[in-house]
Amino acid sequence: MKQLVLDLIPAPAPTLANFVIGSNVEAIGALNAMLQSPAAAPPAKVLYLWGASGSGKSHLVRACGLPAARLQQDVEPAPVSQSDTGVTVDDAASLDEAAQHALFNLINLQQLSTGFLVATGSVAPRDLPIRRDLASRLGSGLVFQLQPLSDGEKADALRAHAQTRGFGLRDDVVAYLLRHSRRDMASLVGMLDALDKYSLETGREITLPLLRELSQPLLV
Repeated sequence: MKQLVLDLIPAPAPTLANFVIGSNVEAIGALNAMLQSPAAAPPAKVLYLWGASGSGKSHLVRACGLPAARLQQDVEPAPVSQSDTGVTVDDAASLDEAAQHALFNLINLQQLSTGFLVATGSVAPRDLPIRRDLASRLGSGLVFQLQPLSDGEKADALRAHAQTRGFGLRDDVVAYLLRHSRRDMASLVGMLDALDKYSLETGREITLPLLRELSQPLLV
């Protein structure tokens, strides 16, 4: 069985620090404020982030660092996480009817405490295929559409990361990474870190041939 090294390298854990902001300055600012001081969070302490695949929604939800949770005994929607300070829901449209009911009740309780809610979806709250009262709750605070990074912004971010590790990136290396690696920044940065490590281990300069060598299929 063959697998690419690209698929074997674990991506770094998602954090706000390693999220490349791009055009999403306002959204990340609101999320930062909410996480740093839940009691002084934005209106209704609800933040909804939506956008296309690859815009970083799941990264930001996981960056909140909340453990997975059950909404109630018989409802275990994988996208929901909860702590004493907040609740996150990644992809609200994936919640079934029972989970939607439990989340609606939880939001009502959460709004009376010092907690926060961060939820995501691929569409704006009003267009979510869920019960209308829950969609209304998700849209009751701050709503931001996340803009995905352009290839140019990803390339700039990769070069900046390389500089922090003490090396430069050639254009052909950047182009190859963007063409053949996973498209999310966490995976791209993980691959770049692996390339740096491989360069140090082999005593060879970071070049396109070295990257291709690292990326060759392995027998496992």
